[in-house]
Formats: sequence, structure tokens, C-alpha cells
Amino acid sequence: MKLLKTLSVGAGLALLPTLALAQDAPAPTFDEIGPYIMTTLLFLVGGFLVFWMAAGFAMLEAGLVRSKNVAMQLTKNIALFSIASIMYWLVGFNLMYPGDFNGYFALNFVPTVLEPVGLSATEAALDYASVGSDFFFQLMFVAATASIVSGALAERIKLWPFLIFVVVLTGIMYPISGSWQWGGGWLSEAGFSDFAGSTIVHSVGGWAALAGAIVLGPRLGKYKDGRVNPFPGSNLALATLGTFILWLGWFGFNGGSQLAAGTVGDITDVSRIFANTNMAAAAGAITALILTQIMYKKVDLTMVLNGALAGLVSITAEPLAPTLFGALWIGAVGGVIVVFTVPLLDKFKIDDVVGAIPVHLIAGIWGTIAVVFYNADASIVTQLTGIVAYGVFTFVISLVLWIILKGVMGIRVSEEAEINGLDMAELGMEAYPDFSKG
Repeated sequence: MKLLKTLSVGAGLALLPTLALAQDAPAPTFDEIGPYIMTTLLFLVGGFLVFWMAAGFAMLEAGLVRSKNVAMQLTKNIALFSIASIMYWLVGFNLMYPGDFNGYFALNFVPTVLEPVGLSATEAALDYASVGSDFFFQLMFVAATASIVSGALAERIKLWPFLIFVVVLTGIMYPISGSWQWGGGWLSEAGFSDFAGSTIVHSVGGWAALAGAIVLGPRLGKYKDGRVNPFPGSNLALATLGTFILWLGWFGFNGGSQLAAGTVGDITDVSRIFANTNMAAAAGAITALILTQIMYKKVDLTMVLNGALAGLVSITAEPLAPTLFGALWIGAVGGVIVVFTVPLLDKFKIDDVVGAIPVHLIAGIWGTIAVVFYNADASIVTQLTGIVAYGVFTFVISLVLWIILKGVMGIRVSEEAEINGLDMAELGMEAYPDFSKG
């Protein structure tokens, strides 16, 4: 019996160093892991809200094109999102966030790698968020950029040349220019400010769309005998639904761009961003509603829808700092921009089917300039430098790429195909087979 007691005491003493080591490395507290968890969650929730914008773009475009082209627009939208997902994994994410680089571009052509399964708190880099959530959130932005191009060039562009352009835009062009600001590049160093992407996302999509519209030319019969002939959309209920879906997704677009949710200040700022985002959209819609009543004696629903979207684009460069009144007048200017620039494009015979260029390009430029009114650290010279840099880079590269595609494989469907509709010509199916074409 005495021998057993001796052995027990000896075994206990032998375990003391192990117990001491365990006490020396306690499990991380919530104060340590909380910011990582909450920011990761913000990216995931924000990401799936921005993903829902893909549905918004699809519904908006399907509603604003004629019924004979609806299936084509839906095909383009699901295809471009899928291409963006693959290209951003393959090269885009690490081109946009290369770490140390020369500030202009990085030849970092490597696929994204996620954390291992079952990552423990002691293994995670707790200073930010998970790689998977960051990649997922940022991917949604590049897909939105490609969707902008889709709507502007509707009803006359071939499917495959468009998708080839999307490969280059999402895999190379957008990530390189995005790295200038969000990847710590030269514009970031210069003090350029674009909180969630009025220029980096929206104007980039608008510049690419403008280049394509110029090379592609207008739809048959759009400009004839000095007149602008309107082509009414197939389903304004669908277009309105698409606008509301985009409006909803924008809360993730702007709110998630706070990039942190681990403190009282961060999460309060997210709520402030939500409120300002909503106010700008409402102001843009009401401004377009009033202006169209004054100018045309009747309210134009499509202008009201685009007014809301222009308000959203306008506030995207700085949704945090303004007061609610500040967000209201910034968004209201976006509504004015839409009402006046849509007919201006027609004067230049630039055919933009859904109004993407006024909404995303022109309102995006305005929103980037408006940053200086509420962000004391922003400089008008630096803001204009960023606007010009993104414009020149995106427009020139896009123009060259569109011209190459036009020369090599052709980008426009035949006159017969355009008259009969791209649904049958390109896909061999119709979105509304039980109804006559219109």
C-alpha cells in the first residue's frame, strides 16, 4: 500500500511540468479572436449581399432590353459571373493584392490558396480576417464591374467575343488597376481616396463599356434621319425588381468596405454607411422623378430607376464621413447626372441600352470628386489624378482589345440576327416563346 502511494505521488510530480506548460499557453480570449471573427463574418455577409447584385444586374438588363434579346442577357450575366469567379481565383486576387510590389503592377500570376481545414486560433493570423472571406468579398466587386459592360452593349454584341473580353477584364485589367489603390499601390501612397469603388469599380466598368459602345456602334434604327428612336424595354416590372435587388446588395458593397467589425466604433461606422447609402439612393430616385416630370411633363420610370442607381454610385466613394443631409445632396446630384447625360450620349450617337455609362462612369466620377467635401485628408488634385489614371488605363486597353476582337473574330451580330433577336441567332431559344417578338 505504501508503495502505491509513493508511485502515485511520483506520477503526480512528473505531471507538474506538463500542467505548468499548459497554464503558460492559455486559450486566446474573445478580445483577441473577436475582431478576426467579426471581420470575417462582415466579409461573408457583405459578400453574399454583393453576390445578390449579380441577380439585380441580370433582372435590370433583362427588363430593359427587348423581349427578343432577354435570354441572351441572362446568359451573359451568369457566364460573366462564373468567368470572374474563376479568373479572380486563377490570377486576379494575387495580382490585386500582391504584397510588396512596385506600386504599378506585379507579375504575381499565382492562384489563391485558402487556409487549411480546421484552422485553430493559435494558427490563424488574427490581425485581419480569413483569406477565404477576403477573397470571396473582393471577388464580388470584379463581377459587378463586368456586369456594367454587359448592359451597355446589349442587343447587338456576339456572345463569345464579349466573354473573351470579360476574361481579360476580370483576370488582368481590373486587378492591376485595383492594386494601385486597394493593393497599396501608387495611388494609395499619393492619398487617393475611394472607399468602396466609385472609380475603382464603377467608373472602370463604365470606361470599358464606353470603349465597347464606340467600337460596336449603335443598334439598327436607333439614330435615323436626325432622330433618336426609343426602344422600350420588355419588362419594367423586372427592371424595377432588379433595381431594388441592386439597392439591397449595395449595403454589402459599401458596408463591407469598412473592412473591420471588431470594435464598437467599426460596427457603428457600418451602420452609418448603411444609412448614408440608403439616403443617397432615395435622393437620386426622387431627383430623377421630379426632373423628368418638369422636363418631359411625365415621369420616366427608367430614369427614376437609374437615378436611384446613380445615387448609390455617387455615395460609394465616401459613404462613411457625410451626414445624412450630405448623403442626400450627393445622391441627388447623381440623379441630375442621369437625367441630363442619357440624352447627351444620344447626341453623340453612343448607344447605351441600360444607361450604364451615365450611372456608373459619370456618377462614379462625381462621387470620387465629392469625397473632398467630407474627407479632410482628400485632395481635389489627387482625386482628379486617380480619375484620369483609371480612365486612361481602362479606356485605352479596352479600346485596343475591342478593336482586336473586332478584327479577329467580329464582335457584332449580322443585321438579320439583330432584327430577329439575339436569343434565336446566338442561343436558339427565347425567353418568352409564347409571345410575339418585340
